[in-house]
Amino acid sequence: MKTNQGIETGQSVERTVSTLNTPLFPFKVGLFGIGLDTYWAQFDGLEARLKGYLQRVESRFSRPGVEVVNLGLVDSPEKALVAGHQFRQADIDLLFIYVTTYALSATVLPVVQRAKVPVIVLNLAPEPAINYEWFNQLNDRTRMTGEWLAYCSACPVPEIANVFRRAGIPFHQVTGMLENDPEGWQEIDEWIEAGRVAHIMAHNCLGLMGNYYSGMLDIYSDLTLQNATFGGHMKIVEVDELSALRETVSAEQVKERTAVFAETFDVQADCLSEELDRAARTSIALDQLVEIHGLGSLAYYHKGSGNPANEDTMSSVILGNSLLTARGIPVAGEYEVKNAQAMKIMDSFGVGGSFTEYYAMDFADDVVLMGHDGPGHIRIAEGKTKVRPLYVYHGKVGRGLSVEMSVKNGPVTLLSVVENGNGKISLLVAEGESVPGPILQIGNTNSRYRFSPGARNFVQTWNSHGPAHHCAVGVGHIASKLAKLGALLNVEVILVC
Repeated sequence: MKTNQGIETGQSVERTVSTLNTPLFPFKVGLFGIGLDTYWAQFDGLEARLKGYLQRVESRFSRPGVEVVNLGLVDSPEKALVAGHQFRQADIDLLFIYVTTYALSATVLPVVQRAKVPVIVLNLAPEPAINYEWFNQLNDRTRMTGEWLAYCSACPVPEIANVFRRAGIPFHQVTGMLENDPEGWQEIDEWIEAGRVAHIMAHNCLGLMGNYYSGMLDIYSDLTLQNATFGGHMKIVEVDELSALRETVSAEQVKERTAVFAETFDVQADCLSEELDRAARTSIALDQLVEIHGLGSLAYYHKGSGNPANEDTMSSVILGNSLLTARGIPVAGEYEVKNAQAMKIMDSFGVGGSFTEYYAMDFADDVVLMGHDGPGHIRIAEGKTKVRPLYVYHGKVGRGLSVEMSVKNGPVTLLSVVENGNGKISLLVAEGESVPGPILQIGNTNSRYRFSPGARNFVQTWNSHGPAHHCAVGVGHIASKLAKLGALLNVEVILVC
């Protein structure tokens, strides 16, 4: 059984696997081909040929983090009923129907009804076209019909679509070729990847530590709606527990973690050793907290005023939270649950997912400056992330060390998980580019982003969808993958650019 390996981390940051990839619940893709049993006795070699096509599809599905459940060629309503039970017993997450030739819709509906998972119909021709000249010279109409049937995968798709629509079953399609079709296979790969991310979200444990930043009405979330949409579990953890764990950290552990800081970050000369020790102690405690509760992500905020231990804890979390984010356990500040979800989605796609918001607009260069205080996703940084001391956390209690980084120059995608006034969630997406240029050297994450509509039009359009002021940014353009994730979760996806 293969597990999701994700993208590699730096030498000093070891990725841990929490509940999202427990061997008890691997991500499983169901696959079966459809045909008509009446054909096999009529057309010599057709069944074996189609089974060979199905094996080629299975081989293309195989990859780390994906377990393929292939039930072979289903060619009768009786076999369809059995296959439906088998897929349900196998606990598949996603179901691909490979249409090899004409098949009765009665060989499809029982499978899908019983499996009860999202469905993708594969209409894949074995070659770009029939060799018409060779075909018409066969001079054997039975053989010619058998040859044609090996190419007629498109034939039953309208029938299947009609039955699915009448049965109220959502479905998706990929139309293309079995071989030498990069466009078609990219679509298939993206469906598999989107299914894997949906599986991760369904098994993720999101920790909630502290309380909302008072007065930020846009970040208040409906936790039940989040669970109902993405699945997973939310666990409330106490700042007091983290403070207590800090007290158990040894001097040797602190020394080892400060060495990790020195290797991972570009620690500036004005960072005091006592502040590095304080951050190291909290970082070790954060690792322990994550391990104790099996957390795959975390949203946090706590003033810490009135309790010296908690203030000491919460003013020293940024480096530790940045290391957690780099390990695939994204941490969102200001108790921003929606953005913790967005960051987890982006990181699960392997593109990072750093906490961000508008910082300013640069009309001279037609870019938007975006970033945030607190932890950053150091694995998608342009160069080594700097550590700087801050003498005040603006708008918050305490002072201490913070990180300063820009996202790697090149294509980026923004994602906002939006709670709408209609009691539903939507995914707001924009593709742009991280570009070089001057940033604000204030000890925060911040970057310069250019968008195809221009800074003015991008900002107005993005804002018109009511996104809240936080979003997650990742490297690369993955809007098409996010669109497929939304389709699997029955969530609206809005593409701004």
